[in-house]
Amino acid sequence: MEYFCIGKLVNTHGIKGEVRIISRFRHKDLVFKKGFLFYVGREKEKFEVESYRVHKSFDMVVFKDNHDINLVERLKGSLVYVNKDDIKLGENDVLSVDLIGFSVIIGNKKRGVIKEVLDTPANEVLVLDTGVMIPYVKSFISKINKDDKTLYVYDVKGLLS
Repeated sequence: MEYFCIGKLVNTHGIKGEVRIISRFRHKDLVFKKGFLFYVGREKEKFEVESYRVHKSFDMVVFKDNHDINLVERLKGSLVYVNKDDIKLGENDVLSVDLIGFSVIIGNKKRGVIKEVLDTPANEVLVLDTGVMIPYVKSFISKINKDDKTLYVYDVKGLLS
C-alpha cells in the first residue's frame, strides 16, 4: 500500500464529529466522497468517509462511526492520507507526484527531467533538474505521455528565461 498525503486535519467543527481538512489536492472529487478510506496521522489510522461538504476554504468530513467530538478531537493537527491505489484516475489524468522522472519537452527540445513537485497556494509547480520551474496548469501543459514518461509543455514566452 502506498500512502499519498492529501491534506491536514486542522480542527473539529461542532459536537457531532465533523472535522475540518485543508487540502489543495487536485482530484478532490475522487477521494472526498462517501465510502472512501482516509488514513490519519503517523499511525495511518483508517477512517471511512460518511459525509463530505465544503465550508469556506475547508473540506468538511464526518467519519463513519465517529459522531462525537470526543472521538475525533485527538486527530487535530494530523496529516490525512489515502491509498494511492484507491484513486481511480481518468485515462488522461496523472497524479503530480507520478510525474517525477518524466522528461520535459518544450518547443520540440528536451529541457530537463522533473525532479520535484512543489505544492504552492496557487498551483503545483514542476521543478526540473535544470532549475526551470513550470506551473502544473492546463494552460502550460500540452500533452502527457505516460508510456514514454514525457511531458510536453507549450513554448510560453518567458518560461525559460
